[in-house]
Amino acid sequence: MPSYTVTVATGSQWFAGTDDYVYLTLQGTDGCSDRHLLDKPFYNDFERGAVDSYDVTVEEDLGEIQLIKIEKRRYWYQDDWYLKYITVKTPVGDYLEFPCYRWITDEKEVVLRDGRAKLPRDDKTQILKQHRRKELESRQKMYRWKEWHPGFPLSIDAHSHSELPRDIQFDNEKGIDFILNYTKAMENLYVNRFMHMFQSSWSDFADFERIFVRISNTISEYVMQHWREDFMFGYQFLNGCNPVLIRRCTEIPKKLPVTMDMVECSLERNLTLEEEVKQGNIFIVDYELLDGVDANKTDPCTVQYLAAPICLLYKNLEKKIVPIAIQLGQKPGPDNPIFLPSDSTYDWLLAKIWVRSSDFHIHQTVTHLLRTHLVSEVFSIAMFRQLPAVHPLFKLLVPHMRFTIAINTKAREQLICECGLFDKANATGGGGHVQMVQKAMKDLTYSSLCFPENMKAKGMDSKEDIPYYFYRDDGIKVWEAIKSFAEDVIHIYYESDEVVCEDVELQAFVKDIYVYGMRGVKASGFPKMIRTRETLAEYLTVIMFTTSAQHAAVNFGQYDWCSWIPNAPPTMRCPPPTEKGTVTIEQIVETLPDRGRSCWHLGAVWALSQFQDTELFLGMYPDEHFVEKPVKEAMAKFRKNLDEIVSIITERNKNKKLPYYYLSPDRIPNSVAV
Repeated sequence: MPSYTVTVATGSQWFAGTDDYVYLTLQGTDGCSDRHLLDKPFYNDFERGAVDSYDVTVEEDLGEIQLIKIEKRRYWYQDDWYLKYITVKTPVGDYLEFPCYRWITDEKEVVLRDGRAKLPRDDKTQILKQHRRKELESRQKMYRWKEWHPGFPLSIDAHSHSELPRDIQFDNEKGIDFILNYTKAMENLYVNRFMHMFQSSWSDFADFERIFVRISNTISEYVMQHWREDFMFGYQFLNGCNPVLIRRCTEIPKKLPVTMDMVECSLERNLTLEEEVKQGNIFIVDYELLDGVDANKTDPCTVQYLAAPICLLYKNLEKKIVPIAIQLGQKPGPDNPIFLPSDSTYDWLLAKIWVRSSDFHIHQTVTHLLRTHLVSEVFSIAMFRQLPAVHPLFKLLVPHMRFTIAINTKAREQLICECGLFDKANATGGGGHVQMVQKAMKDLTYSSLCFPENMKAKGMDSKEDIPYYFYRDDGIKVWEAIKSFAEDVIHIYYESDEVVCEDVELQAFVKDIYVYGMRGVKASGFPKMIRTRETLAEYLTVIMFTTSAQHAAVNFGQYDWCSWIPNAPPTMRCPPPTEKGTVTIEQIVETLPDRGRSCWHLGAVWALSQFQDTELFLGMYPDEHFVEKPVKEAMAKFRKNLDEIVSIITERNKNKKLPYYYLSPDRIPNSVAV
């Protein structure tokens, strides 16, 4: 009688093994096997990390194996099982791989197809078409859209992490408990003795050093030493943790009535301000989005303030970016002066601190939360709802969705919810952050997520013109590597543009993102349909770049750039100055966060800057969803390209006092998971 050798691989994460009964059924083109208990006498089957083999004997040859059914039945108590994959050796010696990489919970069953990726058009038999349809129907019941706040991109319909489908939960929920992690961070940083000292001001700038952890040769220490300098202020717009706001100024806005007399001493080329603008030497950062946003009122003992500054910057003869004018409000007038480098030391310093505080708020809520976390969740939900596991694009994208829905759900549960941790230290807590996301949605466009296109739109694309913009330089390299990989995979499965158009699952995926993620707003520029392989390559690059590189660029530098509190104050306790010549050092210290809020802030930026213990970096795909040789060759080429980028960045950073490494592929996690 024909015999099949079945090999079963159990996951290596905590509690992946099971003592439950596991049954297997093989379904082929010529017949179906009996339900077979996978069990060896006197042996502990399906232990964590184990690879177990079993012989399955059948009456007659089953033909080509199409499906495998795995059933789990309770032995003693509920015992979830993480099944990595199954391989089947047929009677004629062929090997078939059936990827799973899922949890099998309760007394459930899963039906697996072999690992060869298939488009809908490739399935000819009714049984395979039905399997595909049933999988999506099941997923669409589990992954439901929900509006968390009006105007937000839709998110997952789950109130807590424990309500999520088991497959997308963290392996260890404690590891991503924000309250636990923030408290642990404050203990590690030796600042927990200050964490309850709200309303207690620091004595002076040096006093902030009492909670500052010196780690030799780090960017954070360099920031502490040089944060007052105009060069350091300007440099952060290019390579800090929010390097996305600066744009070339093509015309001085009427709401910023800067005159030549004001800035003449800052210009180095013997040109008028208008001529400097025409030559492309003037840049601008406008925090208009903060105008009208309500400041945090959750603590009646501390009044907190926000500002919506406009900052004008200049490219000097060394081609470095430095500030030349700052207005702290959007409406010009006698009580909204334009601060200049020629003003008194403390006037100019406080104006820059206000800009840094505003930059922190935009970074946290718009650059980081909206434009990486919430957008990536949209991509994740749409993928699970519309792409079955056998689809090549599911296999391509699933590593870039790892834990994203889980981390966002946990954030809504503990961090950015009403009375969450965000309210403790941030001036935009208590609802201001919600207003900001709602306002920022109008600027969330498809083109703004296309990295090269966005750089060009801002006038920031010239390497010769702006030579020290490492975020741009490294970002372009990583973008091109990802796009090349996406193109290679697309050309394996889509032989023509017509095949792209005919892929109903792809089109449903794209439509879900447009309708639910972007709320059907035509002005977003998100496509409703994809018609060419070229457009598909760009679309997939947007997804993979946003979930990996873009998040890494704006997340993992938070401790480096924000741990020195005066450089990134999360709140301000006095209103912006309305006249010049009155600011004192005492006033600045009274304006900066108190001891308690400083410590919560420090714990937050430390915790958010840490990689996961089991982090998978760009190009690392240990779960083998793809089994075909051409795709594995494309992956190897991708990794080679990424390694070359790592070498280039490492060489550039040698002996730099301010190395830029956030977009080095060996420091870019595959997905948004922290």
